Amino acid sequence: MNRSDLINALKDRMGLSRKKAEKVVDTFFDAINVTLSKGERVEIRGFGSFMVKHYKPYVGRNPKTGAQINVPAKKLPFFKVGKKLKGMVDKP
Repeated sequence: MNRSDLINALKDRMGLSRKKAEKVVDTFFDAINVTLSKGERVEIRGFGSFMVKHYKPYVGRNPKTGAQINVPAKKLPFFKVGKKLKGMVDKP
């Protein structure tokens, strides 16, 4: 499912116009983006949580040349699946 499919599903289920459904989806994702950019956590019970993971700098290797490379510290978004969703996906 992509963004357009999500908008269509919301439109069909809630009886909204496409423009209103698109605004709801955009507002939802914008709120998650803003919260994560502040370094805060987003938790949606039963679905999962989004958080920012901090990685320390380290010395890596270029796989092609074998040369050492200093990899700087970085922050990346991370999703941890919720217990309810995990159970639904794992059902036979």
